[in-house]
Amino acid sequence: MRIIRFCVALLGFIAVSIVPALAQDKYPNRPVRFVVSFAAGGSNDIIARVLCDWLSERLGQQFVVENRTGASGNVGAQSVINSAPDGYTVMFVGPNNAISQSVFRRLPFDFVRDTAPVAGIMTLTNIMVVPPSLPVNTVAEFIAYAKAHPGKLSFASSGNGTSVHMSAELFKAMTKCEMQHVPYRGSALAFPDIISDKVQLIFDNLPSALEQVRGGTVRALGVTSPQRWPGVPDVPAIAETVPGFESVGFYGISAPKGTPPEIVDTLNKAVGDALKDPKLVARLAEMGGIPKPMTPAEFGKLISDETEKWRKVVEFAGVSVD
Repeated sequence: MRIIRFCVALLGFIAVSIVPALAQDKYPNRPVRFVVSFAAGGSNDIIARVLCDWLSERLGQQFVVENRTGASGNVGAQSVINSAPDGYTVMFVGPNNAISQSVFRRLPFDFVRDTAPVAGIMTLTNIMVVPPSLPVNTVAEFIAYAKAHPGKLSFASSGNGTSVHMSAELFKAMTKCEMQHVPYRGSALAFPDIISDKVQLIFDNLPSALEQVRGGTVRALGVTSPQRWPGVPDVPAIAETVPGFESVGFYGISAPKGTPPEIVDTLNKAVGDALKDPKLVARLAEMGGIPKPMTPAEFGKLISDETEKWRKVVEFAGVSVD
């Protein structure tokens, strides 16, 4: 009996010792830093905050958005790449991360090589918008106006090498319109100048531009998807006027290379569950996004494919940044 009592007591001691250790090791057990590489108020920031609210509630720890702007998202990307691969620093990924590999000649990292893909979030289009004061109502009218005023118009972007920038460069190259580029640290910062006609054009990501379009502070001329986009079916595709024009984007999550697979899987499953939530899906739809859940491997392939796609566009448009 003494031996039995001793064994029972020993097992109880072991259980008491192990349970806190297991609880401590459970991911996440402290806040997670979610790096967004552009200014607050842009589409990246808007979507990231919606998702972080859901993840915070689901996983029991705060997912805190941190805006780290600069160098078209590369400052934020490098900060994540240089972080500990422990799952407590992740980043919002978009087309800029694929484009930068070709646009920037001295990029201090290779995004595909130095990050761990976690999950896809959504696909989206960009939308071509102008000030209401600009005397054009269609893509064809804009092209005619730009050619009648060569070099007099300017277009805004959320930074060199972003999809907002490259959509305009592709448009310039395909239509032979002469326009000046004015980069900002995020598209939200550009809209006051668009609205006031200091800058005449932006090919912004749909989620951040949609409220301005709905509010009438800017005029939508076309979307950059090859066909009309479900979220704005009344806005023509630019390809209806400029055959072959296409610039479709994506959003997702990556982490530093070396992040443990079990943490990546935990985050991937949580994001996948979020994209099945009718309320969150409806919120994305309101902003013009289409949910795109993906496995880490699928998202990694998408980033690689997008990097190659944009390399060809960069070469065609003749864009580079030292």
